[in-house]
Amino acid sequence: QVQLVESGGGLVQPGGSLRLSCVVSGNIFSIYTMGWYRQGPGKQRELVAQISTDGGTNYADSVKGRFTISRDNAKRTVYLQMSSLKPEDTAVYYCKAHRTVLAYWGQGTQVTVSS
Repeated sequence: QVQLVESGGGLVQPGGSLRLSCVVSGNIFSIYTMGWYRQGPGKQRELVAQISTDGGTNYADSVKGRFTISRDNAKRTVYLQMSSLKPEDTAVYYCKAHRTVLAYWGQGTQVTVSS
């Protein structure tokens, strides 16, 4: 069974940095597109960053220049390096694996940016 487990969330002050990790098991990791999504209180879930099987990336306009997504196929892990964090970044962050019509989601990790 495919399983995604996120880690690295927590409380951080504005301007700080945080690195999220998502470890994937039960699939051929290298052929899956990986993405990070987030959902704040009272908001819709939105795409934060995505990385394709060949390493191509795309980001939400709100995080461009501050967040970096990367993947390590040998470790079956996708990362989200977050810098210059703002209170508006506060949300539950979810990891997603996608291939054709199949999609798998992690349980999410809370990121809170506050003084």
